[in-house]
Amino acid sequence: MNEHKLKVVLAVLVGIFFAFVFIILAFVLPAKEEEALLIKKPANILEEVSQSLRE
Repeated sequence: MNEHKLKVVLAVLVGIFFAFVFIILAFVLPAKEEEALLIKKPANILEEVSQSLRE
């Protein structure tokens, strides 16, 4: 019975440990932020038509 309790306690501790590791990784690793897109002014008619079709 004691061996079974030890396995259960170790399993719970390992689960908590891995949960904390993943939580810490979530805070440490930067999330992908959307960069501000620079809108380029069309240089000629073809680019203006292409841009208007995309919108």
